[in-house]
Parts: sequence; structure tokens; C-alpha cells
Amino acid sequence: MKYSFAPLRDERCEILILGSLPGEESLRMQQYYAHPRNSFWKIMFEILGEKYTDDYRGKCRMMLKHHIALWDVVYSGERQGSLDSNIKNMSSNDMASFLAKYPNIKKILLNGKKAYSVFVKNVPECTAQVICLPSTSPANAAVKYREKLERWRAALTD
Repeated sequence: MKYSFAPLRDERCEILILGSLPGEESLRMQQYYAHPRNSFWKIMFEILGEKYTDDYRGKCRMMLKHHIALWDVVYSGERQGSLDSNIKNMSSNDMASFLAKYPNIKKILLNGKKAYSVFVKNVPECTAQVICLPSTSPANAAVKYREKLERWRAALTD
């Protein structure tokens, strides 16, 4: 059984980015989006106009500085490898309670189709703006980096 991390958040967050369930490298490192070929952090630093760092605490500080929270929709699940399509016997994080506790969150960005499908199934009455974006995972090689960057930029800056 694999488990999600605690959410990265504070009371000032206005945007929530949700993945599905941390992959193998993220679980090993105990860091969101730790796989070196996952483009999440590169995209965030570029869009937010910040100087890139490999320091995980620095990455987390940057997200909170820009009022962006991170979490996963899946609380636990069985999975061989890191592919979202391999997640079985999953249970979801309590998104409705989280959103009630953090009412400043007005926009939710879903990192990939699996995160989106689990979220809309579990929070059908969500009043925040919900946007499904291309996964930043290296497994999503069909969508090139530049397209991912522009779609994420449009969602974060509109």
C-alpha cells in the first residue's frame, strides 16, 4: 500500500494543485514531484519567475510565497511502479473538508487525467474553478514540454 503526503498549504493559499498519488521516486525521496524527468518544478519556477533551486524546502517556500498549495487526490492505493493507470484499491483524501478548511482556495489545478477523474468523482459540488492540465510526468511524453508549460501558464495566470 502506498500513501500520499501531507498537504503543503497555509491559510493564504488561493490555488491548489493536485496530483494523483506520489510515484516511486517521490515516495523514496519524500518529496512532491521528485523524479528528475518530471517537469513540474521546472514549469513552476519558469511560470512564477523564480530562480530554480534543487533544495526541496526552497521549492516548498516558493509555492507558499505564491499562495499555491500542493496535495494528492488519492490517500492510499496499491500500485506497481509509478503509472497512474496501475493504481488499484484506492481511497481518496477528504477534499471537501480540506476545501472547507481553506476557503481562500478558488482554483484547483489537476495534474493529469487520473487526478481530475478522482477529484470530480469525489467532489461533485466543488465551487472552485477546476482545471484539468496535462500531467507533468515523464510518462506523458505525448505532450511536449512547451505545450505543458503554456497550458500550465494559462491556468495559473488567467
